[in-house]
Amino acid sequence: MMRYSVIGDWGTSRLRLFRIEADKVVDRREGPGIAALPAPPEEVLRQALAAWRGDGAPKAIRLCGMVGSRNGWIEVPYADCPADARTWRAGAASAMLDDDVVTILPGLACSDAAGVPDVMRGEETQIFGAVALDPALGRGRHVLVLPGTHSKWVVVEDGHIVTFRTFLTGELFALLSDHSTLTRAGNGEGSDADEAHGFAHGLARADSAILLGALFEARSAQLRADRSPAWARGFLSGLIIGREIGEALDLFAPQDRVSLIGDPILVERYDQAMARRGLIANLLDGDRCALAGLTLSEQDS
Repeated sequence: MMRYSVIGDWGTSRLRLFRIEADKVVDRREGPGIAALPAPPEEVLRQALAAWRGDGAPKAIRLCGMVGSRNGWIEVPYADCPADARTWRAGAASAMLDDDVVTILPGLACSDAAGVPDVMRGEETQIFGAVALDPALGRGRHVLVLPGTHSKWVVVEDGHIVTFRTFLTGELFALLSDHSTLTRAGNGEGSDADEAHGFAHGLARADSAILLGALFEARSAQLRADRSPAWARGFLSGLIIGREIGEALDLFAPQDRVSLIGDPILVERYDQAMARRGLIANLLDGDRCALAGLTLSEQDS
């Protein structure tokens, strides 16, 4: 049987493992994220890998993401920016899964001009993967945007991640839509068309609105303008994403183009929002970039 290695992204919400043979993904497994583990991390990983390990031990297991956080399996210190792929890989640490060595890659840390710290774990894998897939991103200055629970705006210069800023966009949306009164005042649920209309209206409001002064429209429009909860969720999404982009453009001042890395549906929303600001977005699939980054990390195996 051909020898195989395992690479994986173990984030807050899910575990994704890929079996690699002859530089190709031949199988994949999923499991719970670090935030909701039903057992110790090593036991969760042992169960996820059981079928593959029945074929023999992997030649390497390499993981990135929140598995290396303070709340993960072992805490792997952050690599400081500016950092290129080699610096990032050099900061990896190891843990043992029975007789198998598991390499856990670090996150990255930076500070802004005022000394305010910021961190990432997992996104750096997608960024270095994107640079590997498109070498043009490794030359000159580029702004990359990774939408998600904690959206990242990242400056890459000559293949080095030099600085970044985190926006709490996805987490704020989840808190407001699931745990507040803002989406619970309408009659019925509403439709996908309602949600899309609400998103467009939220983007328009974000062009000039102050965020805290605009949020309550999600509720008042249901009570006074017969909007649906779906419209309200779309409005919140558009408003928050729009405000993120407005603030980030002031900080990073890209010329006319950015690269968007992430889930295709979410990336499409950001593309729509950026087009309002006159930005052209290069859309990159997050899974493909993550796999390229994790495969790149195998060069040290």
